[in-house]
Amino acid sequence: MLKRFFKAVLPSMLAFAFSGLYTIVDGFFIGRNIGDLGLAAVNIAYPMAALVQAAGTGIGMGGAVWITLHRGKQEEGQEMECLGNTMTLLLSGGLLVMALLFGVCGPVLRISGAEGRVYQEAMIYIQILAGGSLLQFFATGFAPLIRNYDGAVTAMVSMIAGFVTNIVLDYLFVAVYHYGVAGAAAATVIGQGVTVVPCLVFMWSRIRGLKKKDFILKGSQAAKIIGTGISPFGLTISPFIVIMLINRSASVYGGEAAVAAYAVVSYVVAIVQLLLQGIGDGSQPLMSFYLGIGKPELAGKVRNMAYIFAVSVALANAATLYLLREMIPGFFGASGLVSSIVAGSLPVFSLGFIFIAFCRTTTSYFYATKRNLFSYVMVYGEPVVLCLLLFFGLPPVMELYGVWLSVPLTQAVLAAAGMALLRKEQSLCSNYVAE
Repeated sequence: MLKRFFKAVLPSMLAFAFSGLYTIVDGFFIGRNIGDLGLAAVNIAYPMAALVQAAGTGIGMGGAVWITLHRGKQEEGQEMECLGNTMTLLLSGGLLVMALLFGVCGPVLRISGAEGRVYQEAMIYIQILAGGSLLQFFATGFAPLIRNYDGAVTAMVSMIAGFVTNIVLDYLFVAVYHYGVAGAAAATVIGQGVTVVPCLVFMWSRIRGLKKKDFILKGSQAAKIIGTGISPFGLTISPFIVIMLINRSASVYGGEAAVAAYAVVSYVVAIVQLLLQGIGDGSQPLMSFYLGIGKPELAGKVRNMAYIFAVSVALANAATLYLLREMIPGFFGASGLVSSIVAGSLPVFSLGFIFIAFCRTTTSYFYATKRNLFSYVMVYGEPVVLCLLLFFGLPPVMELYGVWLSVPLTQAVLAAAGMALLRKEQSLCSNYVAE
């Protein structure tokens, strides 16, 4: 089981990490060629673009969970119908989210605290990403599907191909031709397009049995897919809601320098979060499969292996960021003031990594085993708790340091909630097979 676990989890971790590196590459070239203004603009704009990534991941993962359950029960007809309906939802959902982004980007940027030149640059960035959002929708939606068809390596390779494309084009568009944030956004869109190609090739060549009727959307299938997908959607979008909340508070208590500093912090913290989410989502196919064949105890063993590995990764990353806390800001071309804020705040954010490791794995376990309500609490509790702490807790007393400290404290509260839900889940475990 250990070999099978790492065969599924390691490629998933790398795929998630490379998906997050898109933003870091943008930040590297923008920071060095535009400066703090560009960093602040991208950091404020990106959470809206993340809506595309989150929705695509939610639909793809929601379909993947049910596909694997049907495979475990050898229900081929239901499996193909679920796959076809998932693809239909990806197309229709992608178009809907694209229209939504174009419609609300201006007001949301204002609410997030963007003003003046920061607002102008952020609008340019988000509008280009919105124009290519359908590509990102497919890139993130196909990945969990092909992982559930033993295509974890293909998902990883597709992300790497897109990432390399993004690096090359960022260099050309931003550093050589000086297209600014518009060039960075265009490089991201093209990179996502490259990511889609290997996924399409894999699905065309490896998945057999799909019929035209399977693509006709059925209410029962759509409800199952979306119901399960709400959790991975929230798990993906939640960090960006956190970014929006922190940006707002950082702007109030520290001004533009604090927002630019948090841009750097959010880049590196996002990679750690994605690695940990990769562990949870990489183990999802195994947990769902064991549930499908009527062996929930093996799903629990996979979950425990994921806990141990995730905590180890969290501790290693916390130590690494602490040691590199004074070097990281320079990588992004941050100014002296911004660099000092980053160096002081990174250790605070690192305090929450071990709690994030537990929460991400627990959430993935819940939606992989159809405990959707429990996963909803874990996912959507984060922005609620953080919002309460930011507006009624630490910042009014501790100012900017209180803004930073609110993040790991939120994760600790969620970890405690997760432990309580796990105890509740254990009392219901005997019902798994019956479901």
